[in-house]
Amino acid sequence: MSETILQTRGLTKRFGTFYAVSEVDLDVAEGGIHSIIGPNGAGKTTLFRLLTGVLPPTSGSVEFRGASIGGKKPHAVARRGLVQSFQLTSVFPRLTVMESLQAAILAPTWRPLDIATRGQRSVEGQARVLLEQVGLAEHADREARTLSHGDQRALDIALALATRPQLLLLDEPTAGMSPAETHKTTELVAELNRSAGLTILFSEHDMDVVWGIADRVTVLHQGRVIAEGSVAEVQTNPEVMSVYLGEGAEPVEVTT
Repeated sequence: MSETILQTRGLTKRFGTFYAVSEVDLDVAEGGIHSIIGPNGAGKTTLFRLLTGVLPPTSGSVEFRGASIGGKKPHAVARRGLVQSFQLTSVFPRLTVMESLQAAILAPTWRPLDIATRGQRSVEGQARVLLEQVGLAEHADREARTLSHGDQRALDIALALATRPQLLLLDEPTAGMSPAETHKTTELVAELNRSAGLTILFSEHDMDVVWGIADRVTVLHQGRVIAEGSVAEVQTNPEVMSVYLGEGAEPVEVTT
């Protein structure tokens, strides 16, 4: 059985009298792909913000590799190896794809973001490997802002990979994508898990994506966990059928 890399117990976030996340217990197995699903307003994004330190918990605990990280700042959480993908359009929109990755690789060293420096040139090989990994090698010299939506998301993931995460968090990675872009991104996520053994925790609205690549699924509703298990177990859970997939919904056949 795989070891648990991330664990929460009783994790709660309250805004006034509103509980956005309430008493969430979560166990993420190392080396797996774990999905968080739920209707709009279920608490998925708030949960991710609690895990990454963007928000402090009202109560409860978060442990990463056995060490408490609840309430720690995002940079401290990221240094431990728990990283959420960047929002590219607000980070490096006017740099080229190559320059964006060079900057991300060197960011922890606090070196100036001058692409002409020896430091920037020294990581060009590492950046090219990442671009190959996410399928963007042919776009290395394009400005990041000119990429398609799907390719921007691929670069988001590459920027996160530049920090060498042990656990990668993806919040709605296929949102706003065409079917072709969704397929490409889904394949990328699955390949990162297969080839590098990278543990991935992602939230997703597209059930075909979830059913296709997730090992485990946790279902949130109104901030609480209402189900957790394998794809097959979640698909046939009566409460999930009524609350999330719709009253009277039929289970979706699992194909392999």
